[in-house]
Amino acid sequence: MPDTRPEPAGTDGLDPVRILWTESVPGGCHWSGFVKRQTTLRLTDCDGGANASVLFFNQHEKLERYNMADTLKGQHTAFLTRGFVCYSDMGRVMCSITADTCGWHDTICGVSNATTVTARYGNHRFQEHRNDMYRNGRDGLLVELGKYGLGARDLVATVNLFSKAVVDDTGALVFQPGNAKAGDYVDLRFEMDCLLALSTAPHPLDTNPAYAPKRVMLAAWRSDAPGADDYCRNFRPENQRAFRNTEVLYL
Repeated sequence: MPDTRPEPAGTDGLDPVRILWTESVPGGCHWSGFVKRQTTLRLTDCDGGANASVLFFNQHEKLERYNMADTLKGQHTAFLTRGFVCYSDMGRVMCSITADTCGWHDTICGVSNATTVTARYGNHRFQEHRNDMYRNGRDGLLVELGKYGLGARDLVATVNLFSKAVVDDTGALVFQPGNAKAGDYVDLRFEMDCLLALSTAPHPLDTNPAYAPKRVMLAAWRSDAPGADDYCRNFRPENQRAFRNTEVLYL
């Protein structure tokens, strides 16, 4: 009999033959896993207002990891959207943003921690509140990194998918609520075999007075290698060199 079950959220329009796996990450939780080269991972904001703080590491040599400074200065930007790529600290492309319905992903604000979450929302510990405890991004990422022998010294600047913060006239960073709507997604095409760690805890500058992190759906599928005319490869001259560096690694 035909499978009449509905497609998982975040997979609309995707070829079901190519889909490898899907995973739902509840709001405030954390996740990690390996994503292979020539795999695309779609992250979908299921309810609107989500934040996904992500880190990338070379799966085979974890000393190589996402470098925020090189990513921004190499592409002359302060935020990420379609066309931009994430550079490693070895000048290689870890992943490329091939599709984006949101338009702005924060790169400079980092993650929440226990102090900031307690100051804003109060102290809801596991001992009293069990699964309704208030989680923060830093601790969630450290839990995931610890599974692979990594620790606090490996916690570098994150990409905060679905979140937007801008600089006001006084030079302060200001969070922009409503940046992502329900159903918004971003596609990351992986150019390297990567370890990905993420947290769905609130953005550190989130102005919501209530602790209300939102869930994110993950969907991975096989994707084709980028050709010479690839949009992300040609989005910036620096990207062309970084793609070449990456391809040499896999010769």
